[in-house]
Amino acid sequence: MDNDNSDKLDAARALQTKLESAKLNIVEDQNRFDTLQSTLAKDPGLVSEGVAGTTDPAIVAAEVASQISFLRNLKFQYLEQKAKDQYVKTIVSDEAPNINADDNELLRIDNEKKKEILSAAKARLAEKYSDVRTLAPLVEQDYNKARTLSQEAAALASKILDARLTLTRLRQAHPHPRLTIPAANAQLDSQIVEMQQLDDELQQVNTQVDTVKERVKAGAVEVERLRVERAELEKQVNAGQKEVQDGRVVGLYDWYTVALSLHRTMLDLETAHSESENELHLTYAVTPVGSTERRQIFIKLLFLPNSRMLGEVQVEGLSEDVEDVVGAHLQANDVPGLIAAVLARARAGA
Repeated sequence: MDNDNSDKLDAARALQTKLESAKLNIVEDQNRFDTLQSTLAKDPGLVSEGVAGTTDPAIVAAEVASQISFLRNLKFQYLEQKAKDQYVKTIVSDEAPNINADDNELLRIDNEKKKEILSAAKARLAEKYSDVRTLAPLVEQDYNKARTLSQEAAALASKILDARLTLTRLRQAHPHPRLTIPAANAQLDSQIVEMQQLDDELQQVNTQVDTVKERVKAGAVEVERLRVERAELEKQVNAGQKEVQDGRVVGLYDWYTVALSLHRTMLDLETAHSESENELHLTYAVTPVGSTERRQIFIKLLFLPNSRMLGEVQVEGLSEDVEDVVGAHLQANDVPGLIAAVLARARAGA
């Protein structure tokens, strides 16, 4: 035994001697790294100058962040100076800005686009309101189910704990020998079966609780998404209302939109497109008498330039010739009568 200890001691001393005599660069590398890091910390600009050696990524990140901030400030100053220069040139210019009918037309088109965006935003907001009203009761119902199942799981866990405590007390109150071996085995088997059933019920309840929690979580995420979309739509609606100077425009626009939709429904008008200032394209979907298929009727109206006089009419989609109807109404310059007569011919099966 002493020989074994002496051999182990000799081996340890030999290992120590070998470590002391070995040329390890760990200490020297640590000192060199600390020296270089202290130099870079004092002058971070050395990183961009390409100093050889190890470099801390944090210092590089700080240097890059500072350069990005400087470039952003420089860009903002450039934009600010450019805007000031353009504003000064506009103010001190001898010639007034050229604003013509085309500019007004562009402004009108832009205003109509904004109105369309506002109407679409209102429709989406109403849809989101409807979704929230539909999903809120479902989420509440799922939450109530989850709470009920959680209470049942807690009650079952409490019962299991009480049963275990009761069993422990019975074992302490009735030391060995308690029962005969057959009776103890029978009681143990019945208890095992009962505990297995309770564990199965608990597992099922836990599974149901997890499922309901996932559904509640998904419902909460959906409600939050709808709430965010609702806030965004409200912001868009408010922004659109602020851009309109006259407060009656929104109401008049809604009235005009509803009236136009009703008019299209009554006359079976599908599309109405203004090809140019004196050219109008109308497309109707008419169901002839005795047929279930809808037929498309295309009417092109050409007006004389700078007037309301009807110059030419083209009708497509009818099997019969309607030149007599077109000629009569063309001479009378009766556009509503012409459209009504053509649609009457189409509905009659022409």
